[in-house]
Amino acid sequence: MHKTGTAWWQHGIVYQIYPRSFQDSDGDGIGDLPGIMDRLDHLVELGVDAVWLSPIYPSPMADFGYDVADFTGIDPIFGTQEQFDALVAEVHRRGLKLILDFVPNHTSDRHPWFEEARRSRDSARRDWYIWRDPAPDGGPPNNWLSNFGGSAWEFDAGTGQYYYHAFLKEQPDLNWRNPAVREAMYDALRSWMARGVDGFRVDVIWHLIKDDQFRNNPISPGWTPGMDPFHRLVPLYTADRPEVQDVVREMRSVIDEYDDRVLIGEIYLPLERLMAYYGVDLAGAHMPFNFQLIDAPWHARTLEGLIGDYEGALPPGGWPNWVLGNHDKPRIASRVGPAQARVAAMLLLTLRGTPTLYYGDELGMENSPIRPDQVRDPFEKNVPGKGLGRDPQRTPMQWSAAPNAGFTTGRPWLPIPGNFREVNVEAQSGDAGSMLSLYRALVALRRSEAALSIGSYEPVSADGDLLVFQRVSAGDRFAVALNLGPTPARVDLPDRFAGGRVRLSTHLDRSEALRGTTVELRGDEGVIVVPAAP
Repeated sequence: MHKTGTAWWQHGIVYQIYPRSFQDSDGDGIGDLPGIMDRLDHLVELGVDAVWLSPIYPSPMADFGYDVADFTGIDPIFGTQEQFDALVAEVHRRGLKLILDFVPNHTSDRHPWFEEARRSRDSARRDWYIWRDPAPDGGPPNNWLSNFGGSAWEFDAGTGQYYYHAFLKEQPDLNWRNPAVREAMYDALRSWMARGVDGFRVDVIWHLIKDDQFRNNPISPGWTPGMDPFHRLVPLYTADRPEVQDVVREMRSVIDEYDDRVLIGEIYLPLERLMAYYGVDLAGAHMPFNFQLIDAPWHARTLEGLIGDYEGALPPGGWPNWVLGNHDKPRIASRVGPAQARVAAMLLLTLRGTPTLYYGDELGMENSPIRPDQVRDPFEKNVPGKGLGRDPQRTPMQWSAAPNAGFTTGRPWLPIPGNFREVNVEAQSGDAGSMLSLYRALVALRRSEAALSIGSYEPVSADGDLLVFQRVSAGDRFAVALNLGPTPARVDLPDRFAGGRVRLSTHLDRSEALRGTTVELRGDEGVIVVPAAP
């Protein structure tokens, strides 16, 4: 426990690494575990508390690691078991925690379990997956769709049945109604925790249970042909089934067999459904991921409303969390522009709850254009031309102005963004006004002030492009005033801030005392204000 009485995952900051893109140590163009080890100084200097690694398990890489062929191994692309153990030890030596991605919904079609399951209908592991006879016309059993385009059913000629895959056909879904599947996956969790892993981010946790009657999903009334084809149907019978809460509760009980671990669920659901994943009596996920800042329009009143709604919906004792970016969504600097990305950084690191940073966002990295011949993402290949590809936000980390941004001595697996000579860690470390300097200052302030990490959230009335709130803990108080527009604006803070001082600006160039309670904001600026000394 922290001196404030909170667990590390409550007062800390999580940093997501996409291992293929962080640092390559052997010149094959793909990031790896030794590369991550070599770059831990960056995380320490940034001031984060935990490292979350996207999948590093053995995989044919049809979906770049989310098609797992062994839930307890390390893919040779990334390194060895010994190198992983060394990484865990080094992370812990530096006072950090390590979180692994866990992918329980499906396996690779080359996983030994599936290879055995498809040998015959009488296979001992046949019921580890979801099989159905063809429809009377020989087609798929029902209308269920894959998230990656087309039917979610793939015909297996050898056994004359279809198997279900919520994503690629190379990713058959496990049957989580089978107790043997559950126990095998829980044993995998135990094996990693026994090796020192501090927790898990669980991939698509709301997908784990499917309708046992295999009913057709209803048509979505708002869908149009230009949209993602998956959204043509409402996934009523393929996700967020009531029985999934039993699984989440069981998974949490496994996590609780070990001290001081965390269970984080990836869940894209409306607010009222998201809250169910905290579980009855908070016996579910410690933190169901809150993606509202990723998907919301960047308008002050919209954000003010969603923050208030989220705070109001949390179950008693439920711990909040916030995410600006991840490996599946366009980068924040591309969504809101470079100027507002600085404001977004201040918002993320001053809201109540645990923030998650996506690698490179601390530099203001943007989506990088990917030519058709450079596309690697199977989502883009399956559903081309709709802007759904995830390669643009997965490009290599920009370390320096050296060739390939210091990421690799070989040919990078995805192209290096063209602005790497200006936007990189080395250049920004030496620039007192850079995005990296802003992130370091925000993280340091958050770590030093309990009000900014665990304090209460109190909204302050504002209008136009202004978003204003207070953070309060044990008599300490901060006001956060954000201008989400390009026009200068004036903010009148509560009376207790009369004669207060600007503690930090997103421009990193002011610390003046206020005249009265008024603070003048430039366009695209955010400030943190402290009251006058008593």
